[in-house]
Amino acid sequence: MLVYGDVEHIESAAAVRASILRLMMACAEMEPSRERHETLVRAFILTGELVQGLADQEFASKGADDLSELQDAGAKFLLMQSRAIMHSWRNGFAGILSFQEDWAAELESLDSADPVRMKRAEGYAFYALYPESYIEAASISNLTPKTVVIGIRSIGTGLAALVSAALGAEPAYSVRPTGHPFERQLQVTAALSRRILADPETDFAIVDEGPGLSGSSFGCVGDWLQANGVASGRLHFFPSHAGEPGPHASEPHRTRWRDRPRHVVSFDDFTSKAEDPRHRLHTWAADVVGVARSSWRDLSGGAWRSVRYRDPSAWPPSFMQMEKRKFLMEAEGGAWHVKFAGLCGSDVEKARRGSLLSEAGFIPKIAGTCYGFIVEEWLEGIPLVNSGPTRHHIVDHLGRYLGFRARHLPALNGGASIQTLSEMAVFNVAEAAGSDTAAKLRRVIDTPHRLSGRLRRVDTDNRLHPWEWLTTTAGRIMKTDALDHNAAHDLVGCQDIAWDVAGACVEFQLSSKEREHLANLVGREADCDLRDDVLRFFEACYLGFQIGLWSQAKAGADCAETERIGSTVKRYLDRLAELVGP
Repeated sequence: MLVYGDVEHIESAAAVRASILRLMMACAEMEPSRERHETLVRAFILTGELVQGLADQEFASKGADDLSELQDAGAKFLLMQSRAIMHSWRNGFAGILSFQEDWAAELESLDSADPVRMKRAEGYAFYALYPESYIEAASISNLTPKTVVIGIRSIGTGLAALVSAALGAEPAYSVRPTGHPFERQLQVTAALSRRILADPETDFAIVDEGPGLSGSSFGCVGDWLQANGVASGRLHFFPSHAGEPGPHASEPHRTRWRDRPRHVVSFDDFTSKAEDPRHRLHTWAADVVGVARSSWRDLSGGAWRSVRYRDPSAWPPSFMQMEKRKFLMEAEGGAWHVKFAGLCGSDVEKARRGSLLSEAGFIPKIAGTCYGFIVEEWLEGIPLVNSGPTRHHIVDHLGRYLGFRARHLPALNGGASIQTLSEMAVFNVAEAAGSDTAAKLRRVIDTPHRLSGRLRRVDTDNRLHPWEWLTTTAGRIMKTDALDHNAAHDLVGCQDIAWDVAGACVEFQLSSKEREHLANLVGREADCDLRDDVLRFFEACYLGFQIGLWSQAKAGADCAETERIGSTVKRYLDRLAELVGP
């Protein structure tokens, strides 16, 4: 199924360096605090993405990883930043940050005449992966400063620097696995090989997030080292979780993964069980709302349903692997929802836009942010599907909400083209319902490019499911999760508001008359084209995406969850049959 999407952006290396410089200068001028630490980490993440982009640029020109003064400079600069992060973290965000005198010159050396294609580091953006967890993992690994550290691009470029800093090792190398996602391979020149393998009797640390469905990125680095004379007993893995590779892992890779040490500190150990209270997410969130004592409950992985629904038989489905980390914090003064929104400043930007929606009365009040998490008011209420608003009231509210987004919230990021959306929908429907249904869907979609001049990207919601809405005790309809589904780890992104109108029609099973009423309401609020052919196109693509998404969600789900997901997929397939006809 086509569901996931890589977030890439093309930037001027000089502009990115200028942004890093501003952040580093700000750190040097700030008083010791968690806010200063967050700024330092933002600079580090941005540097990692730049160094990754420059390294991949050289890889593309040479067809292999090679010796590179540019990459050496990047690795040295990342190591300097990593040492500063480690110092700040280990000192409870206190103390003076000492940067080496020539750090600005090192930054200037990260230059390129061409625009650089940089990849969003997924772990930092979506999966609550914190740089400090790799420092902690390396600190308890018992590896020595002689360890050779190898990061796997993309995100492994920076993560490896953190491991090197904690071990006191030399700057890390980075490599780019290529080939089929389940059968990755390395291409390394003889010159770089000699340098990495100068002492095959030392230990080697292999650093990345994951492993994912196959673990082949970790696996191919291990294969390459062993093929070049490094004993298996010298290999150490630094992953982002303690689990096994997914179902597509080869048996040799799976065996080595089980046999060799995996050095990992989990998110919960890192932020919930830390000995120093200054390192705990609970402390950060309590500081935002100004409470001294509060309770803390994990709502991640579908656990939020036990709070909103008394009867598990009424639970909606959950794609647990894609749910962001979230918590319920309660104190005498109230209750708050604490949800991961991304590092590198995206939490602050999402909170700012959320404040606009909150002031308009559509979502709960935003209390603030704390190191990647947004803290918002927790509302007591009843799921919309179980409460009293009439259909007419619901459609009116949807119209006001989507009209407000279309009018006041321009797109923050890009998204899939209409051609990509149509290709995704046809592919997913062919996988789920067969080629005949896919051919009918293709006829409904027709020629996507005919719409291109009629569309305008906005900050779409991308998650209009009824279980995302509450009727509060005061009788108001509120959206409970409205800030970042268009910036998730999927290919959709920001779209024309027609995407959300079509989504609302599907999720609330609106009749043709209700759909017309909704389109008119949104059209009165915003300049948009919601004619029938536009809405049919987006409904076709929306159904194709949802069918693919929830089909993927079945992997690893228990029986009860599989049943919920199966019912959800069937509902989309039934709606698809109505759309494409006999």
